[in-house]
Amino acid sequence: MPEKKAKSVKTKPKKTYYYRIFFDDNESKNYMKSKLTHKQVERYLKSYEKTHEKFINKEFVDYLKKYDRTAELIEISDISY
Repeated sequence: MPEKKAKSVKTKPKKTYYYRIFFDDNESKNYMKSKLTHKQVERYLKSYEKTHEKFINKEFVDYLKKYDRTAELIEISDISY
């Protein structure tokens, strides 16, 4: 009997979204990138706010890494020369 070859399933790579985080209690202006949609980030933000008194961008991105391993904080700093 001839062997059947498995069909290769092509999956689309997930989009990467970039978000401006402006709600840090330390007044830091940062961006983050994630594969999560805006709706998902909002849902996890509400969950995060229930368990944390202060909102700190780095801690929130670390929290998001439970749901998206690729989540990353992009820090903005001034350049002078």
